[in-house]
Amino acid sequence: MSMYATLEEAIDAARELFLADNTDVDEESANVQQLNVQKYILQDGDIMWQAEFFATDSEDGECLPMLSGEAAQSVFDGEFDEIELRQEWLEENTLHEWDEGEFQLEPPLDTEEGQAAADEWDER
Repeated sequence: MSMYATLEEAIDAARELFLADNTDVDEESANVQQLNVQKYILQDGDIMWQAEFFATDSEDGECLPMLSGEAAQSVFDGEFDEIELRQEWLEENTLHEWDEGEFQLEPPLDTEEGQAAADEWDER
């Protein structure tokens, strides 16, 4: 699964992937029951997002469940405020890159880059 610089880009990509995986429905008739999201902080301090939609609320994915039912369907239909969604994200669920492609819940503090990322994160 790919990461995107904005949550909106991640949602758009998740919508396209959902439609590609469910060829029997089109965008107008798609019935989405769950939106999963994941936020990442890369070693250089960049923020990246992943998102995925599911037709049932019992499917597991790579991201954490964020919205279900009508709320997930509204996001799928493009009826959402990205700022509001970002504000609903629980920061303790953010994954921090500590090595190339390796992530953990806390930034690594044993390197200069890790400490700088942690300091920048604390400033936000």
